[in-house]
Amino acid sequence: MGDGDAQDAVGGGGFPQWNCNCPNCDGLRRGKLMAHARTQSSIAVSANEVDWLLVNASPDILGQIRDTPELQPARAVRDSGIAAVALMDAQIDHVTGLLMLRERAGALPLLATPEVLSELDSGFPITRLLSHYCGVAPHPVPTDGRTFTAPGLEGIELQAVPLASKPPPYSPFRGNPRPGDNIGLVLRNPATGARVFYAPGLGEVTPELLAIMATCAVVLVDGTFWTGDEMQRLGLSPKAAADMGHLPQSGPGGMIEHLARLPATTRKLLIHVNNTNPILIEDSPERDELTRQRIEVARDGMDIRF
Repeated sequence: MGDGDAQDAVGGGGFPQWNCNCPNCDGLRRGKLMAHARTQSSIAVSANEVDWLLVNASPDILGQIRDTPELQPARAVRDSGIAAVALMDAQIDHVTGLLMLRERAGALPLLATPEVLSELDSGFPITRLLSHYCGVAPHPVPTDGRTFTAPGLEGIELQAVPLASKPPPYSPFRGNPRPGDNIGLVLRNPATGARVFYAPGLGEVTPELLAIMATCAVVLVDGTFWTGDEMQRLGLSPKAAADMGHLPQSGPGGMIEHLARLPATTRKLLIHVNNTNPILIEDSPERDELTRQRIEVARDGMDIRF
């Protein structure tokens, strides 16, 4: 396995968000910021650059496919490079794109934990809706440390890591999260042994999780908020980052502090960046701080090989 694309880098709503007039979104629309528009968070991974595992299916999936030739039809009149989809959680900005894949010729292989599959069959019944179109072939993901593969992508070795975060607001378990509601994903290249860790929603970095991250050549982790009270200060939400299941980057115990504990050889990227986050501004003091810490901000179309 040698190729992975960060198809997009921003959390729910994209950047600029359609209904947001925060300084970031307004500044980008007016051309006053050194920043670039971004779509919503997902990645795609391949062992052969022909068959791809889409990890999270965002509402922007059609535009992402349009901008990514590898995912476009190439072998038949109706075709796709997307061989299967894996989900980290049941958040709307990670699953709504499944509806756009409804014209697939056969059932869509869908890898998710039993908890997420249950949410998508009841609270937000996408799998039932798709049963009237292409259909879904569910593949329950183990969260007990076992490795597994995705159908049609046997060259990719996967391992799910339960995370401390929150299920979607529509979930009856919002206030009582279960281990399978949110996962991170370790992807291993069997040819080289190199590993990548992906976790767009992450509320806590435990010593056990940090040890896993330390074994990876690349980590792509939750970059949603710079501060814990970011949305509150801007008057956009009464909720803090922790209330939404996200660990901010700055401050004591923040993501920057945890990433600093990883080996110097680890490539560190922030993904799933909220439209309010100042790290989206390329000449901001916050971006300068990330540069000093050797932390990158993921962007649309980024190509990562390992």
